[in-house]
Amino acid sequence: MSSTTNGQWYPPEWPDRIRALANGELTPAEPRRAATVLLLRDSASGGPTVHMLRRRTSMAFAGGAYAYPGGSVDPRDERPVAWAGPSRAQWAVRMGVDPATAQAIVCAAVRETFEEAGVLLAGASADTVVADTTGEDWEADRAALVAHELSFADFLGRRGLVLRSDLLGAWARWITPEFEPRRYDTWFFVAALPEGQRTWNASTEADRTVWIRPEEAAGGYDRGELLMMPPTIATLRSLQPYATSAEVLAGAEAQNLTPVLARARLVGGEIELSWPGHDEFTKHIAQTGAGAGADTDADADAGADTDAGTDSGAPADTRSPGDGPGPDGPGPSDSPGPSGGTPA
Repeated sequence: MSSTTNGQWYPPEWPDRIRALANGELTPAEPRRAATVLLLRDSASGGPTVHMLRRRTSMAFAGGAYAYPGGSVDPRDERPVAWAGPSRAQWAVRMGVDPATAQAIVCAAVRETFEEAGVLLAGASADTVVADTTGEDWEADRAALVAHELSFADFLGRRGLVLRSDLLGAWARWITPEFEPRRYDTWFFVAALPEGQRTWNASTEADRTVWIRPEEAAGGYDRGELLMMPPTIATLRSLQPYATSAEVLAGAEAQNLTPVLARARLVGGEIELSWPGHDEFTKHIAQTGAGAGADTDADADAGADTDAGTDSGAPADTRSPGDGPGPDGPGPSDSPGPSGGTPA
Protein backbone atom coordinates (compact mmCIF):
# COMPACT_ATOMS: atom_id res chain seq x y z
CA MET A 1 0.00 0.00 0.00
CA SER A 2 1.29 3.47 -0.84
CA SER A 3 2.24 5.97 1.84
CA THR A 4 1.75 9.71 2.11
CA THR A 5 3.08 12.63 4.07
CA ASN A 6 0.57 15.45 3.76
CA GLY A 7 -0.36 14.94 0.11
CA GLN A 8 3.05 13.62 -1.01
CA TRP A 9 2.91 10.12 -2.39
CA TYR A 10 5.65 7.51 -2.34
CA PRO A 11 5.42 3.80 -3.14
CA PRO A 12 6.03 1.11 -0.52
CA GLU A 13 8.94 -0.40 -2.43
CA TRP A 14 11.07 2.76 -2.22
CA PRO A 15 12.93 1.83 0.98
CA ASP A 16 14.04 -1.58 -0.36
CA ARG A 17 15.06 -0.11 -3.72
CA ILE A 18 16.95 2.77 -2.10
CA ARG A 19 18.80 0.30 0.10
CA ALA A 20 19.65 -1.89 -2.92
CA LEU A 21 20.96 1.12 -4.83
CA ALA A 22 23.11 2.23 -1.89
CA ASN A 23 24.53 -1.29 -1.58
CA GLY A 24 25.41 -1.50 -5.27
CA GLU A 25 22.77 -4.14 -5.91
CA LEU A 26 20.63 -2.03 -8.23
CA THR A 27 21.64 -0.66 -11.63
CA PRO A 28 19.80 2.60 -12.35
CA ALA A 29 17.62 2.59 -15.45
CA GLU A 30 18.42 5.12 -18.14
CA PRO A 31 15.85 7.95 -17.98
CA ARG A 32 13.67 8.50 -21.00
CA ARG A 33 13.15 12.02 -22.31
CA ALA A 34 9.68 13.34 -21.56
CA ALA A 35 7.65 16.54 -21.55
CA THR A 36 4.65 17.81 -19.62
CA VAL A 37 2.65 21.02 -19.88
CA LEU A 38 1.10 23.25 -17.23
CA LEU A 39 -1.85 24.48 -19.26
CA LEU A 40 -3.17 27.80 -17.92
CA ARG A 41 -6.23 29.99 -18.23
CA ASP A 42 -7.29 33.03 -16.20
CA SER A 43 -10.28 32.61 -13.93
CA ALA A 44 -13.27 34.92 -13.97
CA SER A 45 -12.32 36.16 -10.51
CA GLY A 46 -8.75 36.85 -11.61
CA GLY A 47 -5.58 34.86 -11.42
CA PRO A 48 -4.43 31.85 -13.40
CA THR A 49 -5.85 28.37 -13.06
CA VAL A 50 -4.02 25.22 -14.14
CA HIS A 51 -5.39 22.13 -15.86
CA MET A 52 -4.73 18.92 -13.94
CA LEU A 53 -5.59 15.27 -14.41
CA ARG A 54 -6.10 12.64 -11.75
CA ARG A 55 -4.47 9.27 -12.38
CA ARG A 56 -6.94 6.41 -12.13
CA THR A 57 -7.04 5.17 -8.56
CA SER A 58 -6.66 1.61 -9.83
CA MET A 59 -3.20 2.32 -11.26
CA ALA A 60 -0.31 0.61 -9.47
CA PHE A 61 1.97 3.65 -9.71
CA ALA A 62 0.75 6.86 -8.07
CA GLY A 63 -2.90 5.90 -8.42
CA GLY A 64 -5.10 8.85 -7.49
CA ALA A 65 -2.25 11.37 -7.82
CA TYR A 66 -2.75 14.64 -9.70
CA ALA A 67 -0.42 15.64 -12.53
CA TYR A 68 -0.35 17.49 -15.85
CA PRO A 69 -0.77 16.22 -19.42
CA GLY A 70 2.50 14.75 -20.63
CA GLY A 71 4.45 11.72 -21.69
CA SER A 72 7.57 10.32 -23.28
CA VAL A 73 9.31 11.69 -26.34
CA ASP A 74 8.57 9.66 -29.48
CA PRO A 75 11.71 9.16 -31.64
CA ARG A 76 9.62 10.45 -34.55
CA ASP A 77 9.28 13.81 -32.74
CA GLU A 78 12.65 14.69 -34.28
CA ARG A 79 11.19 14.58 -37.80
CA PRO A 80 11.00 17.96 -39.60
CA VAL A 81 7.87 20.01 -38.90
CA ALA A 82 6.70 23.49 -39.86
CA TRP A 83 7.92 25.64 -36.97
CA ALA A 84 7.10 29.08 -35.58
CA GLY A 85 8.57 30.97 -32.64
CA PRO A 86 12.08 30.63 -31.25
CA SER A 87 14.26 28.55 -33.54
CA ARG A 88 15.41 25.07 -32.68
CA ALA A 89 18.86 26.51 -32.02
CA GLN A 90 17.41 29.06 -29.60
CA TRP A 91 15.48 26.35 -27.79
CA ALA A 92 18.66 24.26 -27.65
CA VAL A 93 20.52 27.08 -25.92
CA ARG A 94 17.69 27.65 -23.46
CA MET A 95 17.42 23.96 -22.62
CA GLY A 96 21.10 23.07 -22.76
CA VAL A 97 20.65 20.33 -25.36
CA ASP A 98 21.30 19.94 -29.09
CA PRO A 99 18.75 21.34 -31.60
CA ALA A 100 17.36 17.93 -32.58
CA THR A 101 16.72 17.03 -28.95
CA ALA A 102 15.20 20.45 -28.28
CA GLN A 103 12.77 19.99 -31.18
CA ALA A 104 11.83 16.48 -30.03
CA ILE A 105 11.06 17.66 -26.49
CA VAL A 106 9.03 20.67 -27.65
CA CYS A 107 7.14 18.50 -30.16
CA ALA A 108 6.43 15.96 -27.42
CA ALA A 109 5.04 18.72 -25.20
CA VAL A 110 2.66 19.89 -27.93
CA ARG A 111 1.73 16.38 -29.04
CA GLU A 112 1.05 15.07 -25.54
CA THR A 113 -1.11 18.10 -24.71
CA PHE A 114 -3.26 17.32 -27.73
CA GLU A 115 -3.34 13.59 -27.00
CA GLU A 116 -4.30 13.93 -23.33
CA ALA A 117 -6.19 17.22 -23.14
CA GLY A 118 -7.45 17.82 -26.69
CA VAL A 119 -5.59 21.16 -26.88
CA LEU A 120 -3.36 21.90 -29.88
CA LEU A 121 -0.66 24.58 -29.87
CA ALA A 122 -0.48 24.91 -33.64
CA GLY A 123 -2.04 27.00 -36.38
CA ALA A 124 -2.33 27.49 -40.11
CA SER A 125 0.36 30.18 -39.95
CA ALA A 126 3.00 31.53 -37.60
CA ASP A 127 0.54 33.98 -36.05
CA THR A 128 -2.64 31.89 -35.83
CA VAL A 129 -3.76 28.98 -33.69
CA VAL A 130 -6.41 26.33 -34.28
CA ALA A 131 -9.69 27.53 -32.79
CA ASP A 132 -11.53 24.21 -32.52
CA THR A 133 -10.22 20.65 -32.18
CA THR A 134 -13.57 18.92 -31.76
CA GLY A 135 -15.18 16.66 -34.35
CA GLU A 136 -14.74 13.10 -35.54
CA ASP A 137 -11.82 13.90 -37.85
CA TRP A 138 -9.82 15.47 -35.03
CA GLU A 139 -10.61 12.57 -32.72
CA ALA A 140 -9.53 10.07 -35.37
CA ASP A 141 -6.17 11.82 -35.70
CA ARG A 142 -5.78 12.07 -31.92
CA ALA A 143 -6.48 8.35 -31.51
CA ALA A 144 -3.99 7.54 -34.28
CA LEU A 145 -1.33 9.59 -32.51
CA VAL A 146 -1.99 7.82 -29.21
CA ALA A 147 -1.76 4.43 -30.95
CA HIS A 148 1.52 5.47 -32.65
CA GLU A 149 -0.13 4.88 -36.00
CA LEU A 150 0.54 8.49 -36.99
CA SER A 151 3.61 10.62 -36.34
CA PHE A 152 3.18 14.16 -35.10
CA ALA A 153 5.09 15.45 -38.13
CA ASP A 154 2.71 13.68 -40.51
CA PHE A 155 -0.29 14.90 -38.52
CA LEU A 156 0.82 18.54 -38.77
CA GLY A 157 1.85 18.20 -42.41
CA ARG A 158 -1.39 16.59 -43.52
CA ARG A 159 -3.38 19.40 -41.92
CA GLY A 160 -1.04 22.15 -43.08
CA LEU A 161 -0.29 23.27 -39.53
CA VAL A 162 2.66 25.11 -38.02
CA LEU A 163 3.87 24.18 -34.54
CA ARG A 164 3.69 27.32 -32.36
CA SER A 165 6.74 26.94 -30.12
CA ASP A 166 6.30 30.56 -29.08
CA LEU A 167 3.19 29.55 -27.12
CA LEU A 168 5.34 27.48 -24.75
CA GLY A 169 7.72 28.53 -22.01
CA ALA A 170 10.26 26.13 -20.49
CA TRP A 171 9.65 26.12 -16.74
CA ALA A 172 11.48 23.31 -14.93
CA ARG A 173 13.27 20.01 -15.33
CA TRP A 174 13.02 17.02 -12.98
CA ILE A 175 14.47 13.53 -13.30
CA THR A 176 12.96 10.52 -11.56
CA PRO A 177 15.06 8.83 -8.87
CA GLU A 178 17.80 6.38 -9.71
CA PHE A 179 16.01 3.83 -7.52
CA GLU A 180 12.83 3.95 -9.62
CA PRO A 181 12.37 1.17 -12.22
CA ARG A 182 10.83 3.62 -14.70
CA ARG A 183 12.78 6.85 -15.04
CA TYR A 184 12.07 10.04 -16.99
CA ASP A 185 14.07 13.16 -17.72
CA THR A 186 11.07 15.44 -17.76
CA TRP A 187 10.82 19.01 -19.03
CA PHE A 188 7.96 21.08 -17.64
CA PHE A 189 6.48 23.78 -19.88
CA VAL A 190 3.83 26.44 -19.35
CA ALA A 191 1.27 27.47 -21.99
CA ALA A 192 -1.99 29.41 -22.08
CA LEU A 193 -5.16 27.72 -23.33
CA PRO A 194 -5.69 29.04 -26.89
CA GLU A 195 -8.81 31.12 -27.45
CA GLY A 196 -11.70 28.99 -28.69
CA GLN A 197 -10.22 25.69 -27.52
CA ARG A 198 -11.27 23.76 -24.46
CA THR A 199 -9.86 20.82 -22.55
CA TRP A 200 -11.41 17.43 -22.12
CA ASN A 201 -10.30 14.20 -20.52
CA ALA A 202 -8.75 12.38 -23.45
CA SER A 203 -6.33 10.29 -21.39
CA THR A 204 -6.93 6.61 -20.75
CA GLU A 205 -4.86 6.96 -17.55
CA ALA A 206 -6.96 9.69 -15.92
CA ASP A 207 -10.39 9.40 -14.36
CA ARG A 208 -11.08 13.13 -13.98
CA THR A 209 -9.73 16.55 -14.87
CA VAL A 210 -9.99 19.93 -13.19
CA TRP A 211 -9.09 23.60 -13.63
CA ILE A 212 -7.85 24.82 -10.26
CA ARG A 213 -5.97 27.79 -8.86
CA PRO A 214 -2.42 26.85 -7.87
CA GLU A 215 -2.91 28.04 -4.30
CA GLU A 216 -6.10 25.97 -3.96
CA ALA A 217 -4.38 22.84 -5.26
CA ALA A 218 -1.40 23.48 -2.99
CA GLY A 219 -3.77 23.92 -0.04
CA GLY A 220 -5.40 20.59 -0.80
CA TYR A 221 -1.97 18.98 -0.89
CA ASP A 222 -0.98 20.56 2.42
CA ARG A 223 -4.16 19.23 4.04
CA GLY A 224 -3.49 15.75 2.67
CA GLU A 225 -6.57 15.90 0.41
CA LEU A 226 -4.78 15.92 -2.96
CA LEU A 227 -1.99 13.48 -3.75
CA MET A 228 0.94 14.77 -5.80
CA MET A 229 4.50 13.84 -6.62
CA PRO A 230 7.19 16.39 -5.65
CA PRO A 231 7.58 17.90 -9.16
CA THR A 232 3.85 18.56 -9.37
CA ILE A 233 3.45 20.40 -6.09
CA ALA A 234 6.78 22.20 -6.59
CA THR A 235 5.72 23.59 -9.96
CA LEU A 236 2.29 24.49 -8.59
CA ARG A 237 3.88 26.53 -5.80
CA SER A 238 6.12 28.28 -8.33
CA LEU A 239 3.01 29.61 -10.14
CA GLN A 240 1.51 31.26 -7.04
CA PRO A 241 3.31 34.65 -7.28
CA TYR A 242 1.85 35.36 -10.75
CA ALA A 243 -1.37 37.32 -11.20
CA THR A 244 -2.15 36.23 -14.78
CA SER A 245 -1.30 33.53 -17.27
CA ALA A 246 0.50 36.13 -19.36
CA GLU A 247 2.73 36.96 -16.41
CA VAL A 248 3.57 33.28 -16.01
CA LEU A 249 4.61 33.00 -19.65
CA ALA A 250 6.63 36.21 -19.42
CA GLY A 251 8.41 34.80 -16.39
CA ALA A 252 9.39 31.53 -18.06
CA GLU A 253 12.64 32.88 -19.47
CA ALA A 254 13.97 33.51 -15.97
CA GLN A 255 13.20 30.01 -14.65
CA ASN A 256 16.13 27.82 -13.63
CA LEU A 257 16.24 24.67 -15.76
CA THR A 258 18.94 22.91 -13.75
CA PRO A 259 17.67 19.33 -13.29
CA VAL A 260 16.27 18.57 -9.85
CA LEU A 261 17.81 15.33 -8.60
CA ALA A 262 16.85 13.73 -5.31
CA ARG A 263 19.37 12.42 -2.83
CA ALA A 264 18.82 9.27 -0.75
CA ARG A 265 20.79 8.52 2.41
CA LEU A 266 20.63 5.48 4.62
CA VAL A 267 21.30 6.70 8.15
CA GLY A 268 20.92 4.41 11.13
CA GLY A 269 17.47 2.95 11.08
CA GLU A 270 16.08 5.52 8.62
CA ILE A 271 16.15 6.40 4.96
CA GLU A 272 16.49 10.13 4.40
CA LEU A 273 15.15 11.43 1.10
CA SER A 274 15.84 15.01 0.07
CA TRP A 275 15.43 17.13 -3.03
CA PRO A 276 18.05 19.92 -3.23
CA GLY A 277 16.34 23.29 -3.25
CA HIS A 278 13.03 21.79 -2.10
CA ASP A 279 13.34 21.22 1.64
CA GLU A 280 9.62 20.58 2.10
CA PHE A 281 10.00 17.17 0.47
CA THR A 282 12.70 15.88 2.83
CA LYS A 283 11.34 12.77 4.50
CA HIS A 284 12.61 10.13 6.89
CA ILE A 285 11.36 6.59 6.34
CA ALA A 286 11.93 3.91 8.95
CA GLN A 287 13.74 0.91 7.52
CA THR A 288 12.64 -2.68 7.87
CA GLY A 289 14.37 -5.88 6.89
CA ALA A 290 18.00 -6.57 6.04
CA GLY A 291 20.32 -3.68 5.50
CA ALA A 292 18.93 -1.40 8.19
CA GLY A 293 21.61 0.59 9.92
CA ALA A 294 23.80 1.20 6.86
CA ASP A 295 25.08 4.74 6.51
CA THR A 296 25.69 5.24 2.82
CA ASP A 297 24.73 7.78 0.19
CA ALA A 298 23.00 7.21 -3.12
CA ASP A 299 22.26 9.99 -5.55
CA ALA A 300 18.75 9.73 -6.96
CA ASP A 301 16.30 12.03 -8.54
CA ALA A 302 12.97 13.57 -7.89
CA GLY A 303 9.79 11.65 -8.46
CA ALA A 304 8.92 13.16 -11.82
CA ASP A 305 6.28 11.01 -13.44
CA THR A 306 4.89 12.13 -16.76
CA ASP A 307 1.66 10.25 -16.86
CA ALA A 308 -1.62 11.85 -15.91
CA GLY A 309 -2.52 12.12 -12.23
CA THR A 310 -3.74 13.56 -8.91
CA ASP A 311 -5.85 12.50 -6.06
CA SER A 312 -9.44 12.68 -5.11
CA GLY A 313 -11.15 15.78 -3.88
CA ALA A 314 -11.07 17.91 -7.04
CA PRO A 315 -14.20 18.52 -9.10
CA ALA A 316 -14.47 16.82 -12.42
CA ASP A 317 -14.44 18.16 -15.95
CA THR A 318 -18.12 18.49 -16.88
CA ARG A 319 -18.04 18.31 -20.66
CA SER A 320 -21.51 18.16 -22.19
CA PRO A 321 -22.73 14.89 -23.73
CA GLY A 322 -22.58 16.35 -27.22
CA ASP A 323 -18.87 17.03 -26.75
CA GLY A 324 -18.20 13.59 -25.29
CA PRO A 325 -14.78 12.02 -24.97
CA GLY A 326 -13.11 9.97 -27.64
CA PRO A 327 -13.31 6.20 -27.78
CA ASP A 328 -10.22 5.55 -25.69
CA GLY A 329 -10.63 8.34 -23.18
CA PRO A 330 -12.70 7.92 -20.02
CA GLY A 331 -15.81 9.96 -19.54
CA PRO A 332 -15.90 12.80 -17.03
CA SER A 333 -17.00 12.11 -13.49
CA ASP A 334 -20.43 13.35 -12.52
CA SER A 335 -19.57 13.99 -8.88
CA PRO A 336 -17.51 17.08 -8.12
CA GLY A 337 -15.35 17.05 -5.05
CA PRO A 338 -14.63 19.69 -2.41
CA SER A 339 -11.31 21.08 -3.56
CA GLY A 340 -12.47 24.26 -5.27
CA GLY A 341 -11.52 23.77 -8.93
CA THR A 342 -13.76 24.72 -11.83
CA PRO A 343 -14.96 22.55 -14.70
CA ALA A 344 -13.28 22.82 -18.07
